Amino acid sequence: MKFTRKAQAQWKGSGKEGTGHLSTASNVLKETPYSFHTRFEDKQGTNPEELIGAAHAGCFAMQLSFLLNEDGFTANSLNVNADVTFEDGSITQIVLDLEGDVPNIDCEKFQQIARKAKEVCPISKLLNTNIQLKISLNN
Repeated sequence: MKFTRKAQAQWKGSGKEGTGHLSTASNVLKETPYSFHTRFEDKQGTNPEELIGAAHAGCFAMQLSFLLNEDGFTANSLNVNADVTFEDGSITQIVLDLEGDVPNIDCEKFQQIARKAKEVCPISKLLNTNIQLKISLNN
């Protein structure tokens, strides 16, 4: 399967005082504001790091779901938080914190499948950083 997704960024002004907007072809993001202040000062708007975190968490959860299905399991829920660390101009670490509710699976099997999902997730493979995985199973 091959496909292309599209997104657009527009920026006006200087790096610190300028502002920009992000949009996606699906219109989920439509002129969503971002700026120095939304990136480095927690002001209202988005930033590249939280978008990477959302993309990574979503990709990992979906990949894990597919791998669980391959082994005969279906999750009631997979909740993934992604903490993206930006340090000295680089993303130095992403911590995926997984909480799963998967009937009839033991903890060891769940951890094995989750680790594989982290390795084969397309976003994990894209990112050149330290990716940590924390796992908890609530059955």
